[in-house]
Amino acid sequence: MNKEINNMGIVKPPSQTRVVVAMSGGVDSSVCAALLHEEGYDVVGVTLQLYDHGEATSPSSTPVKSKTCCAGQDIYDAKRVAEDLGFPHYVLNYESNFRESVIDDFADSYIRGETPIPCVKCNQTVKFHDLLKVAHDLGADCMATGHYIQRLIDENGKAYLKRAHDAGKDQSYFLFATTQEQLNFLRFPLGGWSKDVTRKEADRLGLLNADKPDSQDICFVPDGDYAKIVKKIRPDAAKSGDIVHIDGRIVGNHEGIIHYTIGQRRGIGIGGGVSENNEPLYVIELRPDYNEVIVGPKEALARNILHLQDCNWLLDTNTDKPIKIDLKFRSVMNPTPATLHIGNEGTKIHLDSPHYGIAAGQAAVCYVNDRVIGGGWIIRTSLKTN
Repeated sequence: MNKEINNMGIVKPPSQTRVVVAMSGGVDSSVCAALLHEEGYDVVGVTLQLYDHGEATSPSSTPVKSKTCCAGQDIYDAKRVAEDLGFPHYVLNYESNFRESVIDDFADSYIRGETPIPCVKCNQTVKFHDLLKVAHDLGADCMATGHYIQRLIDENGKAYLKRAHDAGKDQSYFLFATTQEQLNFLRFPLGGWSKDVTRKEADRLGLLNADKPDSQDICFVPDGDYAKIVKKIRPDAAKSGDIVHIDGRIVGNHEGIIHYTIGQRRGIGIGGGVSENNEPLYVIELRPDYNEVIVGPKEALARNILHLQDCNWLLDTNTDKPIKIDLKFRSVMNPTPATLHIGNEGTKIHLDSPHYGIAAGQAAVCYVNDRVIGGGWIIRTSLKTN
């Protein structure tokens, strides 16, 4: 007797297929849950509470106000969507996990002079680790999210990730750390859609949050003031020190390297007359061991080699041959051509041409023909001139 595979890729009727949906309270995950419920799946909504009534608490018990995602109003919206449609919904308190794995790591990364990507850490340590365990405990056949990324099956029957149909909404950069085991269990129903299609479906389904704006900032960083959050979590982080030109001159004073990022041009705090013809200066390097901010001309930012650690690969890496790839080291950039070298002495990426403002702490995500093959965390950069 032939058994049909449902559109979740499981050999069961939808009514016998339990799908746990990670619901953030936004329109994307709500549409994801509503569509699966409409198609007859046994849907269970789960929302992680990452803050206490919209606040994240630092180890020093100093409240850190959250702005978006997985708190207060978002939890209420997710719960209401589930109630209106008639499927179960659970709220799980993961504040301590989130604080230790994401917020503390964010602060410590800035103190080390890095540029952290907390949304990747959240997916890596909370959403796709702790939440997947919950989904298994609930007897789920798979877990679905509202991320814009495509999950496909290759000619060998292996699940893989591909950039979203809508390049402007593509979230593959934030999901490079997804392991093959996790990918086998995950589903991304919206990966082939554009955002306007999602909005139209939300209207058709009558969802209360159909017109809810998208989250823009890091959820626990109100108004993009990263330094303020770091100081709340690590009060001794803002130590004054010297701003040093790459030629060795001390050209100013800073109130903590946490206020600076590699490639920054504005707000450095240096007056005119430092450089020839008053050309603009950029932050070239942060030296936490010396508490120094190094500045110089834009050309001093050029880098074409990235050194990585803590890599995750969704391909066979048992090769000493270079791999031609497209690379993203920022979520919003267009992929740029590069060559990946995986060896016993570490992982390096050689860019075809130099780029500016690449910082330690950023993720380097690798693609082959829009297929995500993995990536890692940048620990340092260099410039090869020959």
